[in-house]
Amino acid sequence: MGHKPLAGIKVVELASIGPGPFAAMMLADHGADVVRIEKPGGRAVGTSHFPKDPLLRGRRKVELDLKNEDDVAYALALIEQADVLIEGFRPGVTERLGLGPAQCHAVNPALVYARMTGWGQDGPLAARAGHDINYIAITGALDAIGTAESGPVPPMNLVGDFGGGGMLIAYGICAALLPAKISGKGTVVDAAMVEGTALLMAMPYSLKAQGMWDGGRGNNFLDGGAPFYGTFETRDGRWIALGAIEEPFWRELIDTLSLKGDVLVHRHNRIYWPQIKTLIGEKIKAKSMHEWVDIFAGSDACFAPVLTMDEAPDHPHNAAREVFQNVDGVVQPAPAPRFDGVVPMAQAVIGEPVDYEIVLEEWNT
Repeated sequence: MGHKPLAGIKVVELASIGPGPFAAMMLADHGADVVRIEKPGGRAVGTSHFPKDPLLRGRRKVELDLKNEDDVAYALALIEQADVLIEGFRPGVTERLGLGPAQCHAVNPALVYARMTGWGQDGPLAARAGHDINYIAITGALDAIGTAESGPVPPMNLVGDFGGGGMLIAYGICAALLPAKISGKGTVVDAAMVEGTALLMAMPYSLKAQGMWDGGRGNNFLDGGAPFYGTFETRDGRWIALGAIEEPFWRELIDTLSLKGDVLVHRHNRIYWPQIKTLIGEKIKAKSMHEWVDIFAGSDACFAPVLTMDEAPDHPHNAAREVFQNVDGVVQPAPAPRFDGVVPMAQAVIGEPVDYEIVLEEWNT
């Protein structure tokens, strides 16, 4: 593929926080021309004012006051020429501003109008405030994350905001673009973090339906309960991660660790999981993390060191694949996925605002 797959796609992003900017970043990473509308003098409430924020990379911004009728008209003029609009307000806000789906489709019937919320556009909680932790709480996801001794542990805001939110709406936009381009009729994408999080829980719910997920935390197949899938502390207080689920990988793991004991044949019996975890834990605790890295080099035992954010960019695999890139002195995750093996390069972050008329003139040509 000689060009980025979204080259030529024009996107208007109404400034918001979290998943909306993340989706806009992903679209810009792959070639879309994204213009972010911010209020004059600043970004959306609650957003970072870090001038090199990676979430704001790869696009331009214009400053418009959407409480001003003239500025709303300017915004509509941009939307008329766009392929996509992304908004992340509570339900009904853009309608009150004069930028709801009906108003936008009146000037641009082919527009993909993408709405990002936590609770969705309707339902009992639709008008309520919330954050990632609240959205993942009602899906069963948060209850399942943690250890047998802990309460529910928030997985940062990766699950609701970004996996169940930003990536979901980016997928929804790309899914909607093709029929919109073919038919000339746009659509409204209703992306809710609750539903995105529930979707990410497809496998745990599948395991539950098969009787393979007993509930609780740290007691199950993929939540650290199983001795072959979890983290173990090393002699130097660091951690390693093991995921030797399948039999060949498990055999390689116990051979590499020189593990002995009749209990090892019972690895699929939950009754014996604590004993097997103790055996593995004692072995791992005998050496440092870096010693284990050397011992497992070239192994298929499904091993990895648990690295810090400072260390991760320098891991040999990450470095070889350019998983992280440095843009204007800021180390950040690289664009993904790749097309035809080409490494996408992260772009600079938003600079000074441009006049909307400059963008409009470009988009009109």
